[in-house]
Amino acid sequence: MDYLTEIRQSLAGGRRRAKLSRAELREARWGYGFIGLWLIGFFAFTFVPMLASLVFSFLDFDLVNPSEATFVGLEHWRRLFFEDPRVWQGLRVTFTFAAISLPIGMATALFLAVLLNSEHLIGRNLFRTLFYAPTMVPVIAGVLIWSGVLNPTTGWINQMIEWATGYDAASPNGIRWLDDARLIYISYTLIGFWGIGNAILYNLAALQGVPSELYEAAKIDGASWPRRLWSITFPMISPIIFYNLILSVIGLMQYFIVPYVLNGGDGYPGGTTYFYLIHFYRQTFQFLNLGYGSAIAWLLFVIALALTGLLFATSSRWVYYAGGKR
Repeated sequence: MDYLTEIRQSLAGGRRRAKLSRAELREARWGYGFIGLWLIGFFAFTFVPMLASLVFSFLDFDLVNPSEATFVGLEHWRRLFFEDPRVWQGLRVTFTFAAISLPIGMATALFLAVLLNSEHLIGRNLFRTLFYAPTMVPVIAGVLIWSGVLNPTTGWINQMIEWATGYDAASPNGIRWLDDARLIYISYTLIGFWGIGNAILYNLAALQGVPSELYEAAKIDGASWPRRLWSITFPMISPIIFYNLILSVIGLMQYFIVPYVLNGGDGYPGGTTYFYLIHFYRQTFQFLNLGYGSAIAWLLFVIALALTGLLFATSSRWVYYAGGKR
């Protein structure tokens, strides 16, 4: 039998194996039936609007007079890159805040999950509930609560600092968390702790899935608790850490609600809170320039996609999968 005949028979066998049985076809129909509504919703409310916004980015499109839309080609993109300093200000503010908030939020969520997973912690279930409960509070309500907590004169954080250290923190000249450009990103990071419960929950679930026999073997070998944490815990839960990292990066790229609720999107203090999505909102819904706003949104999408792709490309260096696949 020659080589070409073997190839033809192999391809024919592959085609025969690709044919589904009745049971497999029935299972496939049920599967598509269950995800059918989701697919319809995805195409109707996500995919089609994304394509429409891409088209709008090449049009001079006014929301008040949509019938007068005109094609302007790359004019919006030229303005975006070369004529609008607010775009680069928004990106700089967004990335600066992300560089501060991301490591603090990730480390805090992981630390609290390890603490809540400890067998020596009394009342673990109560603490788990307390840490997760704030995520059930609406975001805007949580921001308004924190604006009171961080109030320079009546907020309990300044009052506690004054009580503990004697420093006159709760006075008109005290610590102004939301008015000082040097403290504003730390203040926003503190507000972000209000919704840290989801990341804690994911990490806690991953910690409880680490095989106990690995810890027992490490103890027999004389490994200390920090060594077990570094050599067993972190590698075993690295897929969840990676998952939280992806969600955090995407969420920080879309940071909007906190600065808008607290300052109306005016960038106070000193332009330090003029995030990229604030600029998108102002151009699109305040100035009603949907064409230029769509270009701003697509630039953010490309940046977020590039960052996500970079994280996935480097994940093979530090993310461990028990099955050996990455």
